Amino acid sequence: MSAARIKTIVIAALVLVNAFFLTIILVDNHADARDERQMIESVCSILESNGIKINPDNIKTSGDLRTMRTARGGEVEAAIAYAFLGRVDMTDQGTIYQYEDPDRGVADFYSAGDFVIQLKEGVVTAPDSVLKTTQELLHKMKLETSAPVISHNSEGEMVSVDSVFRGASIFNYPIEFYFVRNSLRTIKGRYVAGVELMEDGTEISQVGTALLRFLLSVNRGDIECNEILSVEAGYQHSVVGSFGEGVLAPSWLITTGDGRYIIDSATGEIRGI
Repeated sequence: MSAARIKTIVIAALVLVNAFFLTIILVDNHADARDERQMIESVCSILESNGIKINPDNIKTSGDLRTMRTARGGEVEAAIAYAFLGRVDMTDQGTIYQYEDPDRGVADFYSAGDFVIQLKEGVVTAPDSVLKTTQELLHKMKLETSAPVISHNSEGEMVSVDSVFRGASIFNYPIEFYFVRNSLRTIKGRYVAGVELMEDGTEISQVGTALLRFLLSVNRGDIECNEILSVEAGYQHSVVGSFGEGVLAPSWLITTGDGRYIIDSATGEIRGI
């Protein structure tokens, strides 16, 4: 038998083996997805039997969220400041880093990831729409965020987004843009940087566990709820050090007709936002 024929047979065998293992993986994944769907439908039935309406299609799950460690990021802060003030120098004021342009405004960054930017009138305007202007600014800020949402009040318009890490929302880290007469005056928000995996961290729990914990709080009278509008897997961030060290904890966000609630996946703690 020629060497070329032997080579062809070996390659064909390897292809068949790979195809076999790929088939097993696909079957397992399909079975996991089917089991998860059945579990969600069962929990939804329990909720509805307790007077809470919920559509299983409005539950967004994710099985690959892990606890992450975060740290303060000077490059991230600079990118945010430059988007509004241009390339200005940073002044170190201890735990507060400040960027200022006398003609444009000032940006203050705090160790916990919070920042406040005050702009002078007319520095940034929204000639077409505040949503379009906000989207352009978010691109310059080099931050991953959710889609902008606009709201109106007596003083002007506010556009808000949630910070996002690798496609998953950080529920308690919003960024808000305040416009007055189509002029952007204030930006307030939080960011995360220096993100790395915590080896001793936990994975996100099953959504059924989170929903049953939520039901328990409703039955105890801690929360009023007769309809759950959506359930989403994501993170909540907490600061654990004086120089900006923090933790991204896998969590569930439950939105009802009366409010929004974060459930810590590891501890089961529920709090409204």
